Amino acid sequence: MNPEVAVRGARQRRLWRVASIACAGLAGPAPAIELQHPVLFVTQVPVPADFATIGSVFANHRGDIGSAARGGDLWIAYPDGSRRNLTAEAGYGMTGLQGANAIAVRDPAVSWDGTRAVFSMVIGAPTEQYQPITRYWQLHEITGLGQGETVSITRVAGQPEDCNNVEPTYAQDGSIVFVSDRPRDGRRHLYPQLDEYESTPTPTGLWKLSPDGVLTLMQHSPSGSFGPLVDRYGRVVFTRWDHLQQDQQAEVPDYGTFDWASEEADAAMLPSVDVFPEPRVDTATAFGHRINNFIPWMINLDGTGEETLNHVGRHELFGYFNRSLRDDPALEDFIAPEAYPQTVNWLQLAEDPSVPGRYVAIDAPEFYTHASGQIVAIHASPDTNAEDMRPAYITPRSTHDFHEGTPPADFTGHYRNPLPLADGGMLAAWTPEARAAGNDGTRSNPQPRYLFRIHKLVADGDYLRADAADPLTPGIVKAVSWWDPDVLVTYDGPLWELSPVEVRARSAPPVTAEGGLAAPEAQAFAEAGADPAAFRAFLAQRGLGVLVSRNVTARDAADRQQPINLRVPGGVETSAGGGPVHDIAWVQFLQGDQIRGIGGTGQPRAGRRVLAQPLHAAEALRWLPPAPGAPQGGVRIASDGSIAAIVPARRAMAWQSTSGDGTPVVRERFWISVQPGEIRACDGCHGVNRTNQAGAPPATNTPQALIELLAHWREHYTDALFADGFE
Repeated sequence: MNPEVAVRGARQRRLWRVASIACAGLAGPAPAIELQHPVLFVTQVPVPADFATIGSVFANHRGDIGSAARGGDLWIAYPDGSRRNLTAEAGYGMTGLQGANAIAVRDPAVSWDGTRAVFSMVIGAPTEQYQPITRYWQLHEITGLGQGETVSITRVAGQPEDCNNVEPTYAQDGSIVFVSDRPRDGRRHLYPQLDEYESTPTPTGLWKLSPDGVLTLMQHSPSGSFGPLVDRYGRVVFTRWDHLQQDQQAEVPDYGTFDWASEEADAAMLPSVDVFPEPRVDTATAFGHRINNFIPWMINLDGTGEETLNHVGRHELFGYFNRSLRDDPALEDFIAPEAYPQTVNWLQLAEDPSVPGRYVAIDAPEFYTHASGQIVAIHASPDTNAEDMRPAYITPRSTHDFHEGTPPADFTGHYRNPLPLADGGMLAAWTPEARAAGNDGTRSNPQPRYLFRIHKLVADGDYLRADAADPLTPGIVKAVSWWDPDVLVTYDGPLWELSPVEVRARSAPPVTAEGGLAAPEAQAFAEAGADPAAFRAFLAQRGLGVLVSRNVTARDAADRQQPINLRVPGGVETSAGGGPVHDIAWVQFLQGDQIRGIGGTGQPRAGRRVLAQPLHAAEALRWLPPAPGAPQGGVRIASDGSIAAIVPARRAMAWQSTSGDGTPVVRERFWISVQPGEIRACDGCHGVNRTNQAGAPPATNTPQALIELLAHWREHYTDALFADGFE
């Protein structure tokens, strides 16, 4: 089809539908919604496909036109009912055939003083069939949000130029925290990082760009982190995809998985081998390990203290997962009580400004709903114990999933991008569609089933529901066409309305950072005669951190899915009884190496997946005390149950306790990364919320393993401190 003919026809079809307000792109009667503050939001040309596209749960960060159709804009709606197309005012975007000035827009966030916003925008589209074009999402800042003010948009300086940078938020120190797919250490041959599920390109974690242009990796995520926000307590709260299991792609020979011998560009190609955690398939003595969750996490602004939000986990959020061993009668499958609200995923987190400590999110399936589903909430102020963090349903449970037949009677549609308002109300992007996402048209003339518009939510019995008669806008329509890549796609209809955020001033919270040592660790430094500041500086200069556990035989009382009767031979024992006692002698650390390839060794696909490998970072191993007989990357468990290990910073780490011969006993289920110089201490292997498996409180012993590590450092390596330039 001739592009000019297609565009002319699309414009003619549009004219009779939007009549006199065609220039504004608005259709229908004026909305009745009442606003206390202006609301910034984006429009997006609908993308019917829901795998690795802009509306998907994961891999939604890619800037190619098939993943993120061009034609959307950044809008603002004011309390008096007026609206402005901000990107159009600034000269960005176009109608008709998309070309050099075409844009897609996403993820606005407002500054603390309410005068500006940061958002992500991708610019440019192919202008002819099969035209190769690569474009990346880049951060931009906008001013002139007030009525009557002149809009100005500038690209944020200092961000990675050849990567996708999305989901930005302002930090309390003037930095911008955002999600990026920049390689962990910047080496381009590792681009893109592939997730642990489908080996699809994924973000590498959260990044921070300081006001003076310094870029740092705040945390490393093997499968991706999403949607950071800085809450009223100064914490960076975000969703992380947790999928620490063996590679399912390697189970299918046709995928052509293999291992690079190292992360170097010229590394040899080897057969694929998974060493951690246990296999995904059941055996005669063990159940296969599978994990696939999107969980709320938090970190300090300096990247330290990475942990699930208030240490909440699967026991508090989810309904079922199985035990690890078949032949240990002390273990049991986890089954949530019937009355306990169950969720699957926590997406698109937002803080409630009217209820301190309350966070809302979307619980949606991985596919088929464009990451829309049920609105859920949880209370997570810093003083809330994880055991008390019970999910609450804001919309009916039936809104979580899609329904191909007649939906349940209480189904009220699918929701995404919830926005709790300062006046106690709530907005959300909403569609009444119950079925799975799809295209009821053709590839060249799509008719997407899901058409999101932003609505006010109103009370409906015990829940909230979208008020169909109370939209934010009367509907925004646009006629666009684009090459993808061989087919000319034409769309003429309503745009998705997504990602609303209030434009208002807020009080910036305090800056969060790694605090002082807890009493047990401070005592360990005192007994070893070591200076914490000097030790931190020593670690930071070498890109290292320290992980400490006071008693790895102690586990939270709720976790009866991995061995709970644990003993250090000749030392401490913590037991819940009812089964065999497992002796543990070592904790083996594993580092996340980006070495798993896919697509075959002849023509491998770009990028690599992270794979758990026994700790081998030479700079970390160099400073550990000798441990004869330890498995690779292993440290000895002291008689009091404590361990201390020096590990590489800004790299995902996992670990497992093992018997004396290196046989794994208890395996970590989540990746953790530390910052240079961080000393990260916890009370047990699975930290204790209130009591451990034996009914005792969290461990407070002075960790003997840390004393031994510090003494070794002082005895053998203090001279290196001065040789490296310290005064």
